[in-house]
Amino acid sequence: MNIRQISDAYSVSPQISVEDVAAIKAAGFKSVICNRPDNEDPGQPSAGEIKAAVEAAGLEFRWVPVISGQMTAQNVEDQAEALDALPGPVFAYCRSGTRCTNLYAAVRQLKG
Repeated sequence: MNIRQISDAYSVSPQISVEDVAAIKAAGFKSVICNRPDNEDPGQPSAGEIKAAVEAAGLEFRWVPVISGQMTAQNVEDQAEALDALPGPVFAYCRSGTRCTNLYAAVRQLKG
């Protein structure tokens, strides 16, 4: 797992597995956001599978799926709402971490 810290309260990563959740918790994260639609790539774990593992570990989870290259204003608003509601620090993942990073930048811009 390749975690990239974007701010004190937000880090991103490429796709995670159920087995990665323990390491995410051990790293001090309190919440996980999945920005990846289900079935984007064959064999990827579903958001539901990751959610179950995250919640079993005592962390919070949100699913804000964003189609690669097609981020919308609604996606940005949904991510902003998730970030406002979730305890931090927050760990977000998608296929490469880029969508999560771009969403964070768009949320920061939205909030001025």
